Amino acid sequence: MSFSHYLALGDSMSIDLYAALDAGLTDVSVALERIEASGHVAPVGAASLFYKNDESVWPDEIGNDLWSRFPGMTYRRLAVDGATIGDVFGEQLPLVVASDEPTLVTLTIGTEDLFSAFSGAPKRTLLDQIVGDLIEAYDLLIGAIQATLPNSLLIVTTVCDPSDRTGRIKGVLDDVSPLPIRGGLDRFNVHLREDVSGMSGVAFADPYVHFLGHGATAPEEDRWFWRRSPIELNAVGANELRKVWVETLRGALGG
Repeated sequence: MSFSHYLALGDSMSIDLYAALDAGLTDVSVALERIEASGHVAPVGAASLFYKNDESVWPDEIGNDLWSRFPGMTYRRLAVDGATIGDVFGEQLPLVVASDEPTLVTLTIGTEDLFSAFSGAPKRTLLDQIVGDLIEAYDLLIGAIQATLPNSLLIVTTVCDPSDRTGRIKGVLDDVSPLPIRGGLDRFNVHLREDVSGMSGVAFADPYVHFLGHGATAPEEDRWFWRRSPIELNAVGANELRKVWVETLRGALGG
């Protein structure tokens, strides 16, 4: 199967900002404001690297990208910082023109929804209801993407756990820690792993498993999350997510 287009939907797991800040590859204005639109940001986020490797940063990954496999493929990133499932529905997907063209889509979403829920320290029954609603909304989003792009392959992506299953991420929701990883994040990811992964036109990527041990419990030099905002991917983390997607695609296409 060949693809003409690559579309990146979702949240900050896909964007360039934090990886570029970590690597020192932004204008000073971006470093001060942490806003992509305020200046130059190098294309070194997960989606950009998946599309086309930056050989100056990752020389060992030459050829490990979509451009090498599908020359001439177009790339559009609609994923933005802080996006929720509702934002993909209401703001990103409406920008996509319905098409029968063979399109590869990556979707990184759920982190903002889950951590927003965690911030309210909900009781178990309420958390169960919230996560159930998120799962239902996620499935509806999958259907909407596939209705818009019926000849797409959609790579769904698990939510990572920067706490390494401790429920504690320094500087993130300290007042409500430990976070309910088992009842919230785990349930969401299990749905992707056991239910969504079996849907037609879907490929399943699991950075959650790949990233365990590279978060809060790891030495600073072994972490794949940005030290200044440890819920975001650093430069290495963005590259690792790219590699997970590459392997997922290879599996889906049979090599």
